[in-house]
Amino acid sequence: MSIRAARATDADHLTRFINMAADDLPLHFWKRSVGTEGDPWAYGRERAARETGNFSYRNAWLAEADGEVAACLLGYAADPEPTPIDPDTPPIFVPLLQLEALAPGSWYLNVLATYAAHRGKGLASALLAKAEDVARQGGHQTISLIAEDTHQDALRLYRAKGFREIARRPLVKGDWQVDATEWILFVKPL
Repeated sequence: MSIRAARATDADHLTRFINMAADDLPLHFWKRSVGTEGDPWAYGRERAARETGNFSYRNAWLAEADGEVAACLLGYAADPEPTPIDPDTPPIFVPLLQLEALAPGSWYLNVLATYAAHRGKGLASALLAKAEDVARQGGHQTISLIAEDTHQDALRLYRAKGFREIARRPLVKGDWQVDATEWILFVKPL
């Protein structure tokens, strides 16, 4: 297993990992962004291949196993101060923004996902260690993440690695089809 910085050419993997981590919420958003005539996956790949922005490949690392991409970590510095939520923010994103605001200045781990064929090999643990290294190098005192209440394996892993639950918010589903009912904010001091 090895971990490397993502490249723009990894955009296809990144879009799949980003979408996996949030149970199709990104795809839901991408579909709305491109309309019925557009390609939501192409829109996601375009966003992942950008040089800037939170979901840029520049904020991602990939774990490779058996010679292929197997898992992803994507994260970035959270805003140092909570900012008011824009009234035009789609309601589905408001609980996430509320939780993010409870961990200002942390290094925010937005995506941790592993392809099914590579689960159980320690890749997520290795990427969590990488996230902590990146956060420390960036001068952050804490690392934060938000998970869905139905991601039981991930929740066990986060708790085992020293993350502490800080707060929960109910999901706003609208027409997004998902089994989860709550977002959970976890924080770990470094």
